Amino acid sequence: MTNQPSPSPAADSGSFIDDPSRLRKVFLAVAALEALSWVGLLVGVYLKRVAETTEVGVQVFGPIHGGVFVAYVVISIIASRKFGWSLGTTALALFCSIPPFFSVVFEVVADRKGLLQPATARPATA
Repeated sequence: MTNQPSPSPAADSGSFIDDPSRLRKVFLAVAALEALSWVGLLVGVYLKRVAETTEVGVQVFGPIHGGVFVAYVVISIIASRKFGWSLGTTALALFCSIPPFFSVVFEVVADRKGLLQPATARPATA
């Protein structure tokens, strides 16, 4: 009897990058988090600059938004490669990370158009 380690469940499940359904869910979640972090940051900026009451909102949500912004850019590039987006679609996804809440607009439109599934699974367009 040999003492071989049993495979971990995580090793069997694979990465979300290899599973289009999981990649879609991660993309949707990160896009939503990017928008929510914008809300927090904008409230923080209001409290700091307009109400002139506290800087805590900016101190808390600034780094959170920065991290989620980077995650959105990375997941957009991964999705672009895995789902076969055109250069224009990829550029639009990346642009939508900049204005507040546009990441959600992009993910809704992309999901409705079938861009969050492999190109081979998309319906043909005329």
